[in-house]
Amino acid sequence: MNICIVAGARPNFIKVAPMIRVLRKMQEGGKEVNFNLVYTGRGDEPTLEDSLFDDLEINRPDVCLDVDCENLNELTGQVMSQFEHYLQRRHTDVVIVVDDLASTMATAIVTKKQGVLLAHIAAGTRSFDISMPKEINRLVIDGLSDILFTAGISNNSIANREGAELSKVYMVGNILIDNIRFLRDKVKRPSLMQAIGIQEGGYLVFTLNRKVLIANEENLTAMVLAIVNNAGNVPVIAPLRGKAMAIVGKILHHHQVSPSRFHLTEPQGYLAFSYLTAHAKGIITDSGNVAEEATFNGVPCITLNSYTEHIETVKVGTNVLVGEDAGLLAEKVKEMVDGVWKRSQIPDRWDGRSAERIVQILLDWKA
Repeated sequence: MNICIVAGARPNFIKVAPMIRVLRKMQEGGKEVNFNLVYTGRGDEPTLEDSLFDDLEINRPDVCLDVDCENLNELTGQVMSQFEHYLQRRHTDVVIVVDDLASTMATAIVTKKQGVLLAHIAAGTRSFDISMPKEINRLVIDGLSDILFTAGISNNSIANREGAELSKVYMVGNILIDNIRFLRDKVKRPSLMQAIGIQEGGYLVFTLNRKVLIANEENLTAMVLAIVNNAGNVPVIAPLRGKAMAIVGKILHHHQVSPSRFHLTEPQGYLAFSYLTAHAKGIITDSGNVAEEATFNGVPCITLNSYTEHIETVKVGTNVLVGEDAGLLAEKVKEMVDGVWKRSQIPDRWDGRSAERIVQILLDWKA
């Protein structure tokens, strides 16, 4: 069986890593399975540091399509062209895509045009806001997929409601959790904690990536100040990149916020960041992945979004949604710091065996 696993951005590698480890173990056991890891972007991107692959215990991509484009429509076209060449050169039985990027949609379209089996990990996620480009991507990818792997029962319901046959939808659990369970004894205390003198349970973590939040400087200022003014004596650690780092740094400087209260730092490696979030008093983020890890670790989490792809993190987990409302954010930060938070538990099938289920289903499907 020849499998192509597609990653379109750094977070995708984290989600496909468990599957690669399972496939590699099968190969070592004599199973006839072959796989290629294909990255749609450039192999020399700075976000794809060697430590990421070392931490996840997987190799760097076998193939890079080398598409680097800001305009999403141009990116989609270029990825489609390059991925078509890839499939024409290599016999492939199944293509596995993850999440909802424009590059993911592009590879999904080409896969079906080439008559190859398409499987989608993290299927059935919806914002129900058709004005969002990612929502269109999700509808297209799920609509084309032969096999839909979902993380929870709510995602199953969405897929079925939109017409997906029951026989092609499988609730396999959250594959992100496979990494946490696999690497839990390997996470390392970041040197950053020693350097700035913070202890486990005595700090908040803040992450920021959403372009819409970064673009609205006035509202972002209100949100950053809501965190600063309600965190009390609890320091905030903010590992940020690029524009997020620049704009938050500008806000903190303008309002003369002490670095000891709001510490901006360069992005941490995967294992170091995992330790930092697992031992925080609370997390404020716009990342669904970070919110999912917070739920697994039982850490209170505030998500700067009006929806989440995995509603289980809100219904049974530690996550609360505040949208872009600085007032609501202030209220929830105070509750977080005061230790007043809802009861939570780990959602169903977050047991670290999602990748095993996915691979076995694919093997049975092709048998």
